[in-house]
Amino acid sequence: MNENVIIDKKDLMIMKLLHYFVTEEDYNPIILHGVNDEIWLENLNNPYKVVRIVNHYIHNNEQLSFDNFKVKQITNKLKSKTLSRKMKVLNIYLDLGEAVNLTSDSESESVVVKKITDLKNEHLISVFPDILTKTKYEEKGMELFAKITNDINNANKEKTKKLDKIFSIKKPIITYCIIALCILAFILMYIFGNGSSDNLTLIKFGANLDILTVGLGEYFRLITCSFLHIGIFHLLFNMYALYVIGSQAESFFGKIKYLIIYLFSAVSASLLSLMFSANVISAGASGAIFGLMGALLYFGYHYRIYLGNVIKSQIIPIIVINLLFGFLVSGVDNAAHIGGLIGGFLTAMVLGVPEHNDKSSRINGMILLLIYLAFVIYMVFIGG
Repeated sequence: MNENVIIDKKDLMIMKLLHYFVTEEDYNPIILHGVNDEIWLENLNNPYKVVRIVNHYIHNNEQLSFDNFKVKQITNKLKSKTLSRKMKVLNIYLDLGEAVNLTSDSESESVVVKKITDLKNEHLISVFPDILTKTKYEEKGMELFAKITNDINNANKEKTKKLDKIFSIKKPIITYCIIALCILAFILMYIFGNGSSDNLTLIKFGANLDILTVGLGEYFRLITCSFLHIGIFHLLFNMYALYVIGSQAESFFGKIKYLIIYLFSAVSASLLSLMFSANVISAGASGAIFGLMGALLYFGYHYRIYLGNVIKSQIIPIIVINLLFGFLVSGVDNAAHIGGLIGGFLTAMVLGVPEHNDKSSRINGMILLLIYLAFVIYMVFIGG
């Protein structure tokens, strides 16, 4: 009985295209208000970051020009939201007048697809080589409709499940442990020393100082200094920042990656501090915290379709304001902050983010990290 059900050719083509891009190419629907008879899909990791399936009839070049203008306006908004410098759009027109002349440029590619064989288009095949074979089905009528609908729903459910796992709130055990260690070290400096503001006590407990770290080879200070704080306000401020920022970073990256990012950011902060400071005692978790902000910046870039506004309104302003504060106020080790920021960003790049473990990005991150480390180590231990 299902075989006798006739589905409109355009509707069937839309469903086949939607099925292919969602289930095979990992595109996600974009919700746009006021846009009718067209479907927008995004995948920021594809050469065509946006695929647009246009169902409404365009009968002349003037109407096409207006359509192109509208697409550019919407694309500019999407670029701003997702922090994308370029966003190439693939326009797939299903109903085009014979006199219409399609145009393409560096920002968009336009093709007309009225029947399944039209998918054998050089622009489509070059990016989606299997699009023709993957849009052929043995099922017909309502059986095909049911298959495509179920596949799309299942793909969307799977993506939602993955996103829920990534963005769900998790107990920040490692963050709590780091906070506890910092508080414990602070208390012990008063029990077994002369307090957190005493230079000899800070040195005794592992503060960073060039003549000891570099001169005597006490490299453990590169790490231990990040668990020490000078004065109660220094401790309280950093522990609050660590609780807020660390909880998010640990939730996104997972405990092991988070701990690696934190510790390497601390080392990177200490190294850059040594590079710019001579005979200065350095202590505090702020360099490592800046590293966590760098890691969040990298994570947010990969999930910018969801966190684009958060990056622009929260993460970047916090980084900029704190760095400006460090430049304007004396006694702040801004070199450590910058070192931590760089170290955290590059370490996150090497480790990768959940569901976006692109091998080439991780290799590039490793190369950049090694170059950065080689330069800093040379400047601190040899060139300095």
